[in-house]
Amino acid sequence: MLIDILGLLVVGLIIGALARLIKPGEQKLSILATLLLGVVGAFIGGAIGGLFNDETGIFELNVVGFIIAVVAAVLLVGVAEALSRNRAVR
Repeated sequence: MLIDILGLLVVGLIIGALARLIKPGEQKLSILATLLLGVVGAFIGGAIGGLFNDETGIFELNVVGFIIAVVAAVLLVGVAEALSRNRAVR
């Protein structure tokens, strides 16, 4: 169980880096924030991917979970940038 969580964290960091590369344009978020959002995306992908495959748990990413995690991370980075932009305008 602990190994699964650590593995998901490492994969989440990789997903965060992928999200930074996939999202076009200049990014105002720090690399640390992007990597952390990648970890959140990995947990989301693990949870949703686990629904499609009964054999894997929430902390085990399969192909579907990985794709969902990357998409979730890109969306989370976009939302975080939009929120930080709105906060800076005020």
